[in-house]
Amino acid sequence: MTLVLLDTNAYLRLAKRIKPLLGIRFGQKGYVLTILKDVEDEVHRSARLQEYFPWFDDPPLQQERLAKRVRLSRDEKAQITAMKSVLRQHALAHAADYTTLGRSPPSPTDCLCLAFGQVRQAIVATDDLGMHKLAEDFELPIFHCHEVLKKMLTAKAISKELVTDIYHALEVNGDLPRSWVEVKHTAFKKVFGLKPTLPAMESEAKAGSPQ
Repeated sequence: MTLVLLDTNAYLRLAKRIKPLLGIRFGQKGYVLTILKDVEDEVHRSARLQEYFPWFDDPPLQQERLAKRVRLSRDEKAQITAMKSVLRQHALAHAADYTTLGRSPPSPTDCLCLAFGQVRQAIVATDDLGMHKLAEDFELPIFHCHEVLKKMLTAKAISKELVTDIYHALEVNGDLPRSWVEVKHTAFKKVFGLKPTLPAMESEAKAGSPQ
């Protein structure tokens, strides 16, 4: 089994439309998705997130999160706390590296997720570019959320239609990350097709222009 920890943004982008989402094994490596209680706490602390994602506390989702939550030993909790502190201090000490190229400084919850990944040998899934930078600095495995979607599609755990629905919903909500846009016609070319080339686009524009 390969544990994949969804951070807050990854969970919120997938949970409403992929049911069930957590605890289901898929793919040749036996990926299993989970989240931490701290993700729930982060949503509950944010009035903005609760306003944008009112479905978060729907009973079926609450029950799924509770049933599939990873249980940690006292020793694991201590190791995660220590690693979280190391990651947080590194991010603060190199703040300039986390405020360029679309990045934002990793929050305490972000650092906790990466610390969990290090201690439990899990892969963290996030669209947060600051977390990707921090993971890179410490050589920790990390996925973009669209990579999780692709692996689920390849494993036939979800359909092409569902991928289209998720992309469309994120576009409508103004929540489609640039990283998702960049792979739309490469990783998901079997869903969306190849991206039209510039000459082809120009030909189409000319054909549709009034004479």
